[in-house]
Order: sequence, then structure tokens, then C-alpha cells
Amino acid sequence: MIPRARRAAPTARPPAVLEDPRWAAVRARDARADGTFYYAVRTTGVYCRPSCGSRTPRPDNVALYTTREDAERDGYRACKRCTPAGPSAAERQAAVVAELCRWIEATLPERSPTLAELAERAGLSPHHLQRVFTAVVGVSPKAYAAACRARLVREALARAPSVTEAIHEAGYGSSARFYEASTARLGMTPSAYRAGGEHHAGRFAVGQSSLGAVLVAATARGVVAISLGDEPEALVHELERRFPQATLVGDDPEFARWVSEVVGLVESPARGVELPLDIRGTAFQQRVWAALTRIPSGQTTTYAALAESLGAPRAVRAVAQACARNTLAVAIPCHRVVRTDGALAGYRWGIARKHALLEREK
Repeated sequence: MIPRARRAAPTARPPAVLEDPRWAAVRARDARADGTFYYAVRTTGVYCRPSCGSRTPRPDNVALYTTREDAERDGYRACKRCTPAGPSAAERQAAVVAELCRWIEATLPERSPTLAELAERAGLSPHHLQRVFTAVVGVSPKAYAAACRARLVREALARAPSVTEAIHEAGYGSSARFYEASTARLGMTPSAYRAGGEHHAGRFAVGQSSLGAVLVAATARGVVAISLGDEPEALVHELERRFPQATLVGDDPEFARWVSEVVGLVESPARGVELPLDIRGTAFQQRVWAALTRIPSGQTTTYAALAESLGAPRAVRAVAQACARNTLAVAIPCHRVVRTDGALAGYRWGIARKHALLEREK
């Protein structure tokens, strides 16, 4: 007797939500997806933001919606934990930090609020505030206050009758305290800065590369500018505007070696730079620029990933602005930063040059 063949059991079909790329954002609790869609859970009757901290539901119980109205139309109510109908946790934190930044600026130059005072004003513990503030701004409250005070002293140096008055006007308790860090904050002595760089000697020269003209300028501390462009004259005028009263010395034979090395770097950016650099910027900008130098040649990163690596995932715009203000082309490789979709974003010296540099590194 021939046994009857058994009918195969039907294969369970995976939930359709697993094939939707938005499900990955739900599983990762990705705050960047907040506002782009919502997910609802059939077993609870609640809809949430992608970043909701609630337990991740089973995919066969999930429905995805483009708007809150669509979810509510199907009978779901808003989650009380992530409050999708109101501002997100990230937005609330950003608003708190923005108010604290305004308060810090308002209390200067008389004094800088302590971390405890800021925490009390925000209704957070000092440790939590320090972490939230750094995540949003990119630097600690103390570093932010120091940067604001440095800006005040730069403004005061332009109008005060004397350097001493400018220092005290900006709120520094003593001249000695300011002079200890004046070179790092201003790039030169206060007297030279007040005079627009007068008597602050610098060397510069313009070379030629396959990407056009290359201007290299240096102070006694190291290379302060590497610029790329079509016309040498335009690069020189830009340098003169940056240091309006400085003594800029061109055609220095000893400086020609540095220029040659920079041109070689433009032609072969993977080789890296071994010249001393005079890097000037805010505390956050310098953190971004240091991170740029750690990106391996031939590789790229995104503005979002760079902000994440700095411990400031919500400071993407500030990271992009720091890249745009980099004055040391190729030496600080901001050309290795691209948009999330892989497209080449703006580049101070032109998208075509950015593309060429990346191709050479490959």
C-alpha cells in the first residue's frame, strides 16, 4: 500500500512592516526620524514617535502612519511617554539649552553662572545638565561661557581706549589671567589684535597646482591659511582682509619649501601634512577640526556621524558650520565630510575641487 503524501504546512508570511525601512528606525529608537512618521501598536491602542523609549513591540502588532491624524482617525491615542502630539524630548532639551545660553550671555561680563546655578534654573541635576548641554551645543557650559567672554574681549579691543580697559570691560578679573591664554584666544597679543594685526609679521606665497592657485600663509607658530582658487590675486586680497594691518611678506625663498609641500599635498592628499599649523577657532570648532584629521584618507563620513563622534548628536548644523569655517584646506580634510545620502555638500573652495580631492584619495 502506497502511503499518502503529506501536505506541507503553509509557511507563515512575515509581517509586512519588516520590509518597511521605517521599522529599522523604530527598533533603533532613532530620534532623527521623529516627525517623519509614527507607529501604532494594536495591542495597546497607542501611537508613538520612532524614538519612544517604550518596549519595542512585536512587528505583527505594528501599524505605520505618516501623520498623527491618520493614527488618531483609526482610533489610536497618543503615547503619554513620548508625547507625539507635543515637542519631542530633543526639542524640549534644545529649548532649555537655548534659554541657558541666553542667560549665560546676559550675565556676562559681570560673572559666569556656575554649573549648579544653571542646573537649578533648568530643573536638572548638574551631571545631567552637563551631558545635555554638551550634546546640544557641542561644548560644556564652562567652555561656552569662555567663548562668549573671548568674543566680548575681541569686541572691546576694537573700541576701548586701552588694552587693559578692554580686558576689564570683558569681565576678566585680572590682566595676567587673560594674557595667559591671549595668544590661543586671539592668535596674537591683545595689542596686535587691537591694531588689526599691525606689526604682526607673516609670510605668504602663491603656488600653482592642477586644482588652480594655492595660497599658503604662516605666522611664527605655523601655517595659518591654505586657500584654493582660480585667481591668485583674489586669494591674496582675502588674506589681506583677514589680517588688515599685518606685515605680510611675500617671495620668501625659505618659505618656498613649505609652499611646495602644500602643493604636493593638494596633488596627493593621502600623504598627509607634516608642517606646523597655527589653528585658530572656538573650542567647538577646534574639536571638529581635530576629528576631521582622524578620518582616514580614502574614507568619508557624514556631518551627523561626525557630530555623534563628538558626543553632540544634535549639533549637526554647528559641525557643518565649523567645516565651512576651516581655513586650512586639505591639511584639515573637511573635504572628507559628505551628506547622509552620500552627495557632496558645500565646500569652501568649490564642489569640483572637493570631488577631485576625494577621487585622488581613492
